[in-house]
Amino acid sequence: MFAAVVPVHNEEARVGSLLRRLQNIEEISKTYVILNGSNRSTVEEVESVYRRNKQKITLVSFKDPLGIDVPRAVGAQLVYTFSMCHAIFIDGDLVGEITKDLRGLIATARLNKLDLALTDCYPEKKALEAVSEPMHFFRRLLNQELGLQSRLGIATPSHGPHIVSRRLLPLVPWDDYAVPPMLLAHAKCNNLNIGIAGVIPHGLLGSSIKNQTHSQLIIDTIAGDCLEALSVLHHQPRNRSFEGKTYLGYHKQRRFDLLQQFLGGRLMN
Repeated sequence: MFAAVVPVHNEEARVGSLLRRLQNIEEISKTYVILNGSNRSTVEEVESVYRRNKQKITLVSFKDPLGIDVPRAVGAQLVYTFSMCHAIFIDGDLVGEITKDLRGLIATARLNKLDLALTDCYPEKKALEAVSEPMHFFRRLLNQELGLQSRLGIATPSHGPHIVSRRLLPLVPWDDYAVPPMLLAHAKCNNLNIGIAGVIPHGLLGSSIKNQTHSQLIIDTIAGDCLEALSVLHHQPRNRSFEGKTYLGYHKQRRFDLLQQFLGGRLMN
């Protein structure tokens, strides 16, 4: 059984389309929608889909925003607690027609018995050649240090749908699901099977287009996340700095305190 984890903030014009597509994928028996600090329009859109699919959708609502990627940690814990075999993580703003791709991702992960199945969102050679750009450099650096660059390219759990097996789920501290590249480090340290299970070029994901400031913050977030994962891989204190620059991005907005309250059973609206 596969369970989808869908983090949702303010995606009122997008999330309904994604949720309806997920209900058409037979392999996905449950969808956990993690609403966090969502506006009323988004909540209403999610609830309209939920009312028609109550057996397959579970809504988890937080009044305050949890910060980027933190809802993934909530979803991972729920998937494990309710004994699902695999978690497939999909951002709530993806409106591309990727139903067939998701089916393929699931089938390949199952066939190859992958514990961490990633999507290659940059299959074009020119993207792989742009190694000096921070967006690509740190992703490649991490995969090189993992000894997986030839297999993964610059693929990362930070970008594109990805699948985590039942075996890997409890081996990653819940906090670390909020720092997606950590999945790579923990899977490698536990000698688990990591691989590419599908190819969806970035433009086909249909993710929302935002401003340059947001884009730079995302780049810095992923760069810092990769550096943290490198620290864990090498059994060193966690660090988000490289050559004198510290990469924070949205990391400082991640509400690990609210996550801990949820994990302790003290926060769930």
